Parts: sequence; C-alpha cells; structure tokens
Amino acid sequence: MSIFSTLKKIFKSPYGHKTATQLYVSIVSQSRLPILYVDFQVADTMDGRFDMVALHAALVLRRLRAEADQTDQLAQAVFDLMFADMDQNLRELSIGDTGVSKRIQKMVSGFYGRMKAYDLAIDLTDKSQQRVDLKKVIIRNIYRQTIMSDNSVDAMASYILNQEKNLQKQTIDNLLDGRVVFLAPVYEFEGAE
Repeated sequence: MSIFSTLKKIFKSPYGHKTATQLYVSIVSQSRLPILYVDFQVADTMDGRFDMVALHAALVLRRLRAEADQTDQLAQAVFDLMFADMDQNLRELSIGDTGVSKRIQKMVSGFYGRMKAYDLAIDLTDKSQQRVDLKKVIIRNIYRQTIMSDNSVDAMASYILNQEKNLQKQTIDNLLDGRVVFLAPVYEFEGAE
C-alpha cells in the first residue's frame, strides 16, 4: 500500500486525519523528549527513536482498545498514520521503494510484537511478576543494542506503568477529540530514595 492510499484511507475515517494526527503528534513529541535518551539511556538512533514511538503508540492504542466500540476506527487511523510517517521518513533517507516496503513490513511486525509483549506484562495482576516481565520486555525491545544500567531499566518500567495508569484515567471523549496528556518522564526506580 502506498503512502497516498494510506493517507486517503485515513482521510475517509469518521474521525478524520485531524484527530489521528493530533494524537500521533503527541506520541512523537513525548517520544522525542531528551530525558528518554539522556537519563533513561535509550539509544539516540533511528532504532531507538522508533522504539520510543512504538512504546508510546502502543500505550495510546492500548487505551483506545479499552473502548474499541467507540475508538476502533480512530486506533486504526493512528496506526496507519504512524506507518505512513515511518514510510516517509525512510524515503527521505533515500531508501528505494523495495527497501522501504521490506523495512515497513518488518517495523509493522515488530510493532505488533512489542504491543503484545507490553500488554502481556502490564496485564499481570501479580505486581512483582508484572515488573519482572516488563523489565524483560524493555531489555528485549528498547535496550537490545544498548549498554544500560539496571537503574535505567527499572526507571523505564516505572515510567511505563505510571504512563499506563495515567492514560487509563483519561476520558475517551478527550482521546476522540485528539487530546492525550502524557506524564513528564521522571528518572525514578525501585530502591531510589
């Protein structure tokens, strides 16, 4: 599917591109915060930036899926816009059509895998096991090519769990209007005073 057919599909959404764009811009803005790359030690690379967009998109889409009867089309529009943006970014790097298509397919597959892994860890009711599993997911998906401290992994787990709670408190009406509020990242970890 070309970027134009994807965008055309988004424009036909009853939520229009404006709502999906507002949510996606918020996702990208949060994903680009310098603290994530400096204090949390996420690699400031194309992969690291994708990992941060994927994380925040997964959390927002998780919230939208909780009210799927009202938000299904909006969630799809955000997803489509995210990968149309990824497609455009790759093209700006002068990657050819075949290369872009293969990379986008790999990114989509990776995103679905991350989303499922985050969901499985976050949904655990045993809070200590939840944190253990989430830290494994974080190491595998965010820090896979990075040398990081245990404190950074733990701080990222706290950040994700706090962000999840924050998003669950936000009304669907606000999300349907394209408004999402993320918590500011705070570098805190278990055992910190």
